[in-house]
This record gives sequence, C-alpha cells and structure tokens, in this order.
Amino acid sequence: IQVGQCGLQLGTRFWDLALKEHAAYSKDPVYDDALSSFFHNVDMRESKNPRRIPLGDGRGKIRSLKARSVLVDMEEGVINKVLKGPLGELFTEHQLIKDVSGSGNNWAHGHCEYGRKYSSHILEAVRREAETCDSLQSFFLMHSLGGGTGSGLGTHILGQLADEFPDVYRFTTAVFPSEDDDVITSPYNSVLSLNELIEHADCILPIENQALINICSRISTRKDITQSQSRGLGKVPRKYGSTILHKPKKSKKHKEEKYKAFDDMNTVAANLLCNLTCSMRFEGNLNVDLNEITMNLVPFPRLKLLLSSIAPLATLADKKLAVGARSLDQMFTNAFSGECQLTTLNPRSSTYLACGLIVRGKGVEVSDINRNIDRMKPKLKLVPWNQDGFKIGLCAAPPAHQPYSTLCLANNCAIKDVLNNLGDRFNKLYRVRAHVHHYTEYMDIKDMSKALRNVYDLAKRYEEIEKAKPRIRKRLKPLI
Repeated sequence: IQVGQCGLQLGTRFWDLALKEHAAYSKDPVYDDALSSFFHNVDMRESKNPRRIPLGDGRGKIRSLKARSVLVDMEEGVINKVLKGPLGELFTEHQLIKDVSGSGNNWAHGHCEYGRKYSSHILEAVRREAETCDSLQSFFLMHSLGGGTGSGLGTHILGQLADEFPDVYRFTTAVFPSEDDDVITSPYNSVLSLNELIEHADCILPIENQALINICSRISTRKDITQSQSRGLGKVPRKYGSTILHKPKKSKKHKEEKYKAFDDMNTVAANLLCNLTCSMRFEGNLNVDLNEITMNLVPFPRLKLLLSSIAPLATLADKKLAVGARSLDQMFTNAFSGECQLTTLNPRSSTYLACGLIVRGKGVEVSDINRNIDRMKPKLKLVPWNQDGFKIGLCAAPPAHQPYSTLCLANNCAIKDVLNNLGDRFNKLYRVRAHVHHYTEYMDIKDMSKALRNVYDLAKRYEEIEKAKPRIRKRLKPLI
C-alpha cells in the first residue's frame, strides 16, 4: 500500500527492482511461483472484464503483470506520472485512490478529513487485492511521516487494517524527515504519525532522509580516489561505483531520462524492501518468513522499531565483487557499521534487543553467517536476557546488479535518540502553540499532547532497557 508522494515513488522503485530481480532469476518468460507472490497474471484481451490467470503448474505464459498494490494520494499529479511512466501498466484504475487538493502538509487533514471521506473506497480496494491472495501473509505500508497524506491518511489506513484484518501482520516503511526539512509542521506530523504506528503497526522500519542523503553523497564523493585502498594496487587513481545506484543510460530510441535528486535515495530504500521480501519470492537454504521477523525481533509489543542497514553499498568499479571469506567478512562488518545504516544512528554504541541478518547470494553458506556472528558478538552490546538473539536467513537468489548482499535488522535502543529529537522539535512549536489552529480544525488539541507523551514514553522505555543491569542471583549453599 503506497500512500503519498514518498510512498508512491518508493514503491515504484521497488516494483522496478523486483522485476529486474525476477528477470535475472528466471530467463524464461513464465508466470512462476516467485513472480506470483507480488504480481497477478492478467489476460487483458477483454478490456472491459480482464481475466486473472491462476498460477497453475508455474509454467504459464505471462500475459500482463499487475502489481498486488493499492496507490493512494490526495494529489493526482504523482499518480498520473506513475501511470505515464514505464511501470504504468502494472496498475489498473481500481487500485488507485486519488483527489486533487492534497492534505496541505497537515496530518489532521489527511487523517481526519480524507480518512473519513475515502475510508470505504480504500478498504474496498485493499479487500479486492487481498481476496486474490492464496495465502495473505502481511500488509506493507510505504509512506513518509513529514507530510500530510502519507502521515495522516497512511496511519488512518493502518488503523483500518488493524480493525478489518486483525490477524494479518502490518509492516510499515516510514521515512522520517531530516532536521532541515522544508515542511515547518513536520514535527507535528511525525509525532502524531508515530503515535498511531505504535498502536497499530506490528513492525516499523524507520528510514531517515538525512541518512539516505549521506549514503548517496558518500558514494558520489568516492568517484576519484588518488590513494589506493587495497594492497598491491599502487597509487593509481581508481573510480568507485555503487553496487546499488544505477543511473539511466542513453539509448538510440529514447533521450536520456531525467534523473531526479530523490531517485538514488529511493533506490537505496527500495533495496531494503527487496532484501526483506526475498525469502517470499525466491528459494533458499534458510528462508525467513516475514512473520518470523516480528516473532523473533520484537520482544515487547511496543518496542517494534527495527533499524536497518545494507551492505555492500559501494565497491571499486573496476573490481568485481567475489564471494570469498575475506569479502564476506568485510560485508558483515560493514552491515554493523554506521555508514551503511538507513538512519543516522550507530547501533554499536547502544544495546541490541535482537538482531536479524538476511543474506543473499550464491556461494554463501550458513556456516559463513554463523562464523561472522561469532566474530561480531563480542563487539556488540546485547541485553543480558537475550545473548543469542540473532535470527538468520539465507536466500540463494542475489539482488539486482550485485552477487550478494546482507540486510541487517536491529531492534536497538539507539532509536530513543530519534524519538527524543522528534519530541523536542514538536515541543518547540507546541510550547507557543505555533500552527496548532490548523490542526484543531479537525482534531482535539488534547490528542496532540497525548501523542507527544506516548512518543516520550516509548523513548523512556528504550532508555530503561539500555540502563538495566543483569541480576546477579546468589546460589543457595547446602547446609551440610
């Protein structure tokens, strides 16, 4: 479910990468089990009543692929761009919910006004997609917290899903605004959204805009290196290339496609979703069910924010990645470093409640993962009651454009800094009641105070766990 401008752009990039991965995985143009997890096969020859083609034996011919998705935005411009783009054929009219005026960067407008207005339409679109699933595993919500539609209407949809599909897990990829965000009311929108996510989501994957900017900037500044970074290469200038970012190229038929500033950032975030869902789509020695992530990485109901990192992000452009002990060890080390985090935090400086590692690529064995976990464990601070809190997954299908990768998901107390920072920014505005009148048109002012308290309480809970010391229990001595 893609909500708002950010959710639409992020989701579109995900569909693009997913199709590329499937094309690399299966050279035959057949509608197989891997493709059916996120796409319908539809016979469009009858335009008025297109017919869905069942999976069958997994060798049926691909007619027309349609994404298992619902697109929602209260400004029709972005949806229209998606439909006119190369992936426009993935969507049909009944999957689109749109308006004209937008939410005006106001959480209350999107949540209360548009939520009520489009509640039945959205639910009908979601139900129609859900009913075509043989085994509905979870809902994925893609949105941002800083605007009005993604934050307000997005969290309203999440509440609807909790009411209508209480037994289906709800994952949300939430893009947090940076401190120098151009939306003045983003602290209000973010805190009000977080309050709803804490109540209705089963798992929250925070992504910070600033972290994505830092990653893309770091890759671009490594283009020309005058000093060698590896032994034996000498002082020959070398160019760094990204294993993730791939800009469009010129072709004879088409002009060079416009490359926007957010495209690289969306690509990094979309790779998170591709790696997270790889076990649903491809075979592997140790596949991880999405619901297992919630079961193993969320020890308490409210502590469900998972910090994510992806490695490798960049490599020497003239040196192909090879699967070997040293390169794999480096990949795992990078996955725990601050540079590869999709937030501006450094989890290694804080306490881990649980950690998940999803590794992709041929030639990688479970023994490689276990060896690196044993190597990294002494360097990580784990809570006393979960010293072996690692969940691992291994998928044979590599991601697009690279031979292997690692996704690290960490339930870590460092997230308290992001929560406290958002609360403090909210407080600066709320203390003088700046812009509050825009929100009280649609909601009670008491709900704003309640949302702030809930976010601070969650940060305090993480802080308490980080400061907790292991209990030393004295053994009873025998009387004799």
